[in-house]
Amino acid sequence: MSDVLPFRTMAYNNAWANHRLLSACSALTPEEFVAKRTGFFPSLRATLNHILIIDHFYVDAMEGGTLGPAAWANQEPCLTIAELKQTQAAVDRRLLSIVETLDSAALQRIVSVHRGATIQRERMDRLLLHLFQHQVHHRGQAHAMLSSTSIKPPQLDEFFSEGEAPLRAKEFAELGWTEEEIWGAKS
Repeated sequence: MSDVLPFRTMAYNNAWANHRLLSACSALTPEEFVAKRTGFFPSLRATLNHILIIDHFYVDAMEGGTLGPAAWANQEPCLTIAELKQTQAAVDRRLLSIVETLDSAALQRIVSVHRGATIQRERMDRLLLHLFQHQVHHRGQAHAMLSSTSIKPPQLDEFFSEGEAPLRAKEFAELGWTEEEIWGAKS
């Protein structure tokens, strides 16, 4: 197995989980979306916007940008679920573009993360792992918040289980993916 494949697969899983979670949230009323809930952030909208903001911050750094703290100047840049879903999908596609170009050497490349007064230097592989961990952490909080609404939270942790095959095929078609694209040619 290529040392890049796990990072590619995690990026696809990340985008798929975001798609699933935001699709479920699309059934919420605007009031449910902004309602005060228990979590690190006070609502689903705030939590999901935080995921988006930090994605912009790190993906920009991985692309060689200097966005830095300007990424979180607006804590809730997307006021509706529809806007959030579209904007999150765009940053997820940017992340997929990054991992699709990686090779073993690129995983070791040092990325400059602009943090205002300082610049953090981090290897690409470590930065990707940090980003994926951040996503899982806050998506879990949003998932728990969603369970206190009228909408059933979607399954997010069975990326390639057989029981998920029909739904997975539908969602992958929505996203324009195939399993072969994610995992590579079948052996």
